[in-house]
Amino acid sequence: MREIHHWIDGQEVKGTSGRFADVYNPATGEVQAKLSLATKQELDAAVDSAAKAQLAWGATNPQRRARVMMKFVELLNRDMDKLAEALSSEHGKTLPDAKGDVQRGLEVIEFCIGAPHLLKGEFTDSAGPGIDMYSMRQPLGVVAGITPFNFPAMIPLWKMGPALSAGNAMILKPSERDPSVPMMLAKLLQEAGLPDGVLQVVNGDKDSVDAILDNPVIQAVGFVGSTPIAQYIYERAAQNGKRAQCFGGAKNHMIIMPDADLDQAADALVGAGYGAAGERCMAISVAVPVGEKTADALIEKLVPRIEKLKVGPYTAGNDVDYGPVVTGAAKENILRLVQSGIDQGAELVVDGRDFNLQGYEDGFFVGPHLFDRVTPDMEIYKKEIFGPVLSTVRASSYEEAIKLALDHEYGNGTAIYTRDGDTARDFANRINIGMVGINVPIPVPLAYHTFGGWKKSGFGDLNQHGPDAFRFYTRTKTVTARWPSGIKEGGEFNFKAMD
Repeated sequence: MREIHHWIDGQEVKGTSGRFADVYNPATGEVQAKLSLATKQELDAAVDSAAKAQLAWGATNPQRRARVMMKFVELLNRDMDKLAEALSSEHGKTLPDAKGDVQRGLEVIEFCIGAPHLLKGEFTDSAGPGIDMYSMRQPLGVVAGITPFNFPAMIPLWKMGPALSAGNAMILKPSERDPSVPMMLAKLLQEAGLPDGVLQVVNGDKDSVDAILDNPVIQAVGFVGSTPIAQYIYERAAQNGKRAQCFGGAKNHMIIMPDADLDQAADALVGAGYGAAGERCMAISVAVPVGEKTADALIEKLVPRIEKLKVGPYTAGNDVDYGPVVTGAAKENILRLVQSGIDQGAELVVDGRDFNLQGYEDGFFVGPHLFDRVTPDMEIYKKEIFGPVLSTVRASSYEEAIKLALDHEYGNGTAIYTRDGDTARDFANRINIGMVGINVPIPVPLAYHTFGGWKKSGFGDLNQHGPDAFRFYTRTKTVTARWPSGIKEGGEFNFKAMD
């Protein structure tokens, strides 16, 4: 059985705890690897080593750090197919989706090539008699990233790119469910020129998370996962004096107005609701058609599209729409929530409970489900299902529709489909949700903007990637300087290159 350990000081290091987690092939249900789970002592030793490596890395010219990112982009493109294959084999998502996972992370690394500009401070000359003032952005030191299973390439890249480009060392604790890609990323960064010890990949469970939160050397923690864990990490990190940006669950609504192009809206709902088996924090899980006529027409268009979805392993070809969910426990929870929807009176229009894939009976496949006439008091409306389940909540008016999204405890993403500019503008201005799509179902911002939810979808003041990431991973120092005037004799006549 293959064993996966840790990446410490530029090499794979075997764990010493004797504790392991199973890494499954979600398509077959078989255990394909054992993952070593770190002890607190192993985590603390990795942090101490990272702190030593950070001193030289933080003192490195920002342009030279950016050159490491430039080379890293080249290597990510070179190994795209290898990364996608490894990702699909452990997560279950299709190969095109896995490549998208890597690509959206790669785009953040491309943005980080501009770190020298983003790290520039401010300057005021003659703030007083002979006095100049300037500010500097300096790295925090050692920071940590705790990343989820559903994007094993993208989210680690979102964390490590800005943190490392800003001159920090990073402890990365990836998900135990699909750990191979983060290990591959660490090796590629070494090949790109990152000094050993600046990135440490420590695999573990809650014990490792708590060790990160309690270690006094670690100055900041970035997390993506469920809301209860996000809130726990945020509160414990804050108690220990650390910066924290923690992103949690979601229940993303898409409002469909009577004037919307219903074919376009139906296509968007199917892709956004069932892609990656619904295991996306930006997945659309609630469709809100406005008016009975709109709702009836939308359901009529959705049903044949959903019934034609091809579910299968990533090895079945690029025409597979989505693969299995990540674990057997995830499958059981999804089916339990589906049953709760039936029990509480929702109408199950497309029933995927009996889905069975010949030859993959032990895999974690879940058929597509479509509910109609869901109400806000139902469990399937309140909770994040994280599976291929779309709920339809009918609204009689635009005001009733927007109130559903306004009142829900989650505020990650939302969308509206309409041809009316006034409605779209009103929606964008009034909605209390972090990312908004107008005729765009999954409004994930590009790398030079920031990604983050509101309400119980996000804890902390700064978002992921974009300029916010560099603010998060640096602290500002302001200098007030006065120098006696005078001119030194002599001069240099050659143009000196950067050392």
